[in-house]
Amino acid sequence: MSKIDWQAEVTKRQDAILADLQTLLKIKSERDTAHKTPDKPLGPGPAKALDAMLTIGRRDGFTTKNVDNVAGRIAYGSGNEILGIFGHLDVVPAGDDWATDPYQPVIKDGRIYARGTADDKGPAIAAYYGLKIVKELGLPVHKQIHYIFGTDEESEWVGIHRYMETEPAPDFGFSPDAEFPIINGEKGIADFTINVLPPKTPQHGDYTLTSFQAGLRTNMVPGRAQAVVSGANPGELQQHFDSFLASHPVDGTITGTGDNQLTLTVTGKVAHASTPDQGINAAVYLAQFLNSQPLAGRGAAYVKVIADYLANDFDGTKLGIAHHDTLMGDLSASADLFLFDAAKQEAMVTVNVRYPQGTTDKRMNQQIVDTIGADVVTSTIVGDPEVPHYVSGDDPLVQTLLQVYTDHTGQPGHEQIIGGGTYGRIIPRGVAFGAELPDTESVMHQANEYMPLAELWLATAIYADAIYRLAQ
Repeated sequence: MSKIDWQAEVTKRQDAILADLQTLLKIKSERDTAHKTPDKPLGPGPAKALDAMLTIGRRDGFTTKNVDNVAGRIAYGSGNEILGIFGHLDVVPAGDDWATDPYQPVIKDGRIYARGTADDKGPAIAAYYGLKIVKELGLPVHKQIHYIFGTDEESEWVGIHRYMETEPAPDFGFSPDAEFPIINGEKGIADFTINVLPPKTPQHGDYTLTSFQAGLRTNMVPGRAQAVVSGANPGELQQHFDSFLASHPVDGTITGTGDNQLTLTVTGKVAHASTPDQGINAAVYLAQFLNSQPLAGRGAAYVKVIADYLANDFDGTKLGIAHHDTLMGDLSASADLFLFDAAKQEAMVTVNVRYPQGTTDKRMNQQIVDTIGADVVTSTIVGDPEVPHYVSGDDPLVQTLLQVYTDHTGQPGHEQIIGGGTYGRIIPRGVAFGAELPDTESVMHQANEYMPLAELWLATAIYADAIYRLAQ
């Protein structure tokens, strides 16, 4: 470890770190294209968060640049090479079940609670103050340092892709958007929308599915699902639903809406789509219940596909896309967006897949159709999938960051490959580095998200040291 007492430098700045972090956390920076404008294409929140971050940078004497209100840069130092730091200022929707206002940060029991504390405003501010400490100490750096901020990491990466189109790409770098000791490999990411076709032969039943809806984003396991069903025996359906809830790990309600219609709601547990086994998919359980009832028509086909091919299928086995790679491990599959609307003739499920080397999005798309049946579903690849990414453990970038981690924690560093996707993959020599410690509960994308203050301080010290060493 260098002779600088990095932790002491962080301690001097704790109040300032918290003040700037709280400024960002109070901004509801969810993607909101329903309220987009020509100069704010991702909506007002992401643009406001970007402006706030760049304002902080200018206040502290850094050079800044705003790229079309979707990305930005805080720059320092000079040299032929560019060290990149990649953070994001957008957040996933807050969702339900918060004990406090998700956009009014609360400090309690050594933690700061708010949407974005762990993903990614807390780590982003930690890395920013790491850079600020290097600058304020007047330490020599021999590379350009570009701290690049995106505002659409949780969706389509519009901001970071726009930045890479118009601005100089860093030669190497890291993203403070995952966990320690390092993430030097990331699985590929692909979304598939499965459309359930109307059955070729009439399906008769006592109940008709009017609507089914669940999910906020393709990278979140849905914690809430709702369906509207009509039929002549609402009392019997309610009895069956109560029995189902008693024997499954979900909560639910059922209410009458008139004309023999019932609204069924199931509550599970939100999780990150890269770890679907850590959540309780409310939509899957609701579909399983409905599949056990005598439904008619396309609604019956819809819930049957979910129950048969998506229920508790975390590795894609039931979909026929399971794949294993010695380096990257197993594929994961998470059904995250559900929409059935009988009036509009919509019957769709979007599945988020994190896949290792050795398979492709096109191959998996065909496997899904082959497994379920071309007479039952169609499947479409959504957008542009991200291919698997890996930086060798022998790369000096990886070796330096692992040594910094060990020097500050006393713990051995080691390579890691995850299903999550970070900006670390945006350049060939890019990795993710912190800020979550190995033993910390992962609360990204969940209600009551928080970051331990002790972790915030340690991460800031680690980032300061890492930036200094990498800029030599």
